[in-house]
Amino acid sequence: MSGRMRPLRGIPRILVLGAGLTVLAIGGTFLLDPYRNFQLATIAAYFCATAGLTVLIGRSGQLSLGHAALMAAGGYGFALTANAMTDAGATGIPRFLVSLLVAALVAGVIGWLLGLAAARLRGPYLAGVTLALVIALPAVAAVFSGVLRGDQGVQIAYDGVSPLLERLIAVEQWQAWVAILVTGVVVTALVVLTKGPTGLRMRAVRDDETAARLNGVRPGRVKVGAFTASSLAAGAGGAVLCFVTQSVSPGAYTLAFSLLLVVAVVLGGLSSIGGAAIGSALIVMLPWMLGVAADALPLPAEVEQRLSGNLSILVFGLLLIVVTLARPGGLAGIGRQWRRRRSGAGARHPEPPREAAPPEPAPELETAPPTSHRKR
Repeated sequence: MSGRMRPLRGIPRILVLGAGLTVLAIGGTFLLDPYRNFQLATIAAYFCATAGLTVLIGRSGQLSLGHAALMAAGGYGFALTANAMTDAGATGIPRFLVSLLVAALVAGVIGWLLGLAAARLRGPYLAGVTLALVIALPAVAAVFSGVLRGDQGVQIAYDGVSPLLERLIAVEQWQAWVAILVTGVVVTALVVLTKGPTGLRMRAVRDDETAARLNGVRPGRVKVGAFTASSLAAGAGGAVLCFVTQSVSPGAYTLAFSLLLVVAVVLGGLSSIGGAAIGSALIVMLPWMLGVAADALPLPAEVEQRLSGNLSILVFGLLLIVVTLARPGGLAGIGRQWRRRRSGAGARHPEPPREAAPPEPAPELETAPPTSHRKR
């Protein structure tokens, strides 16, 4: 037996890589100030939703414009469960885990119902159903105002740092830790799902539904499963965002935010979960960077008022056009292209060819003497 360790492949490799990136992200929180840790926690919450949306759009070929409503369902599920457990005397990590589970289940059930509709609809009809979901969210909150508190939303009790870590880290860093851990588990599970037989069936349905059906794949079941998995991830993201902001309200999950999630997926790369992380970071950091730049410039008050809230939309639109034309595979495709160029550069300098041996003389062919043709 050789002493070399065999490289990990398949699911063990995905689990080790996910755990390593999670630990690396948690270690990076020590290098950030409290506000940056808050931004990192927000990025992690969005990453849950965009990773699920990547599985839905990029892997199974189904368009959803209402993922913000699924995040809101997760946020409301988390907030109501956390408040009920607080009234019952439960606190700390048990309260968080139970509330997180309920939030994911609530969003998953709604996604399962949408998946049943998706099995019979396609294209603009499916997009219209999901669009109606996010548009109806304020009305639902108003109708059930006794539970959902209308436009004011639901606030949860303050959840501070764990007693074991309260002398080591601040509240924002603790929130970032929790968000990173939940996101690491959710995204790793999605990667395992897409790399297995289920992901292969999703791609088959996306590429050619008729051919997939002829090969024994049930497209309806695959679509329902993809919608359910994507909704579970969105519900977890909504729960994490509620944990970070300590509240949930319909005004935070508008149609514009839902479309912004789709833009994040397209910018990062439709079929790349790593690209979803890039898109999530963009939709959090780019508006903040533009706001800082606008404040630093000596602009007239009228121009500054017009740019407020509109500049980020304009930049996102321009960025979407540029990326779509220049990099149809999204920003994640730049890294893949760079790796291919590196591997191609190594192949440009092959080993010098060995000196070829002189060719052997061709053997002489024995020719039969021509036969005479007798005249009949």
